[in-house]
Amino acid sequence: MSTTQAALEQALQSLAPVHLELVNESYMHAVPPGSESHFKLVIVSDEFEGLNAVKRHQAVYRAVGNLMQQIHALALHTYTPAEWQASGLAPTSPDCLGGGR
Repeated sequence: MSTTQAALEQALQSLAPVHLELVNESYMHAVPPGSESHFKLVIVSDEFEGLNAVKRHQAVYRAVGNLMQQIHALALHTYTPAEWQASGLAPTSPDCLGGGR
């Protein structure tokens, strides 16, 4: 596991996740091999109960803080335990179309 990914996962523990998947999707983009620039986050937490998507995303951004400056993109999929139990799947990430395409 990479250092940026490990730091992000550690920071996200403040949300007391019952499920956490942080996938480095940088390989899907036009970046050098081994990059840590694009991540997909699936996080399930009781902390999201009663919060809309914007408030959930804000909670994630607060948790990761300045680490956001080290990455280009963080796709967020935030669920309560009940929502996760009902769906159990996060959306598949789309293919990168490149900078201006």
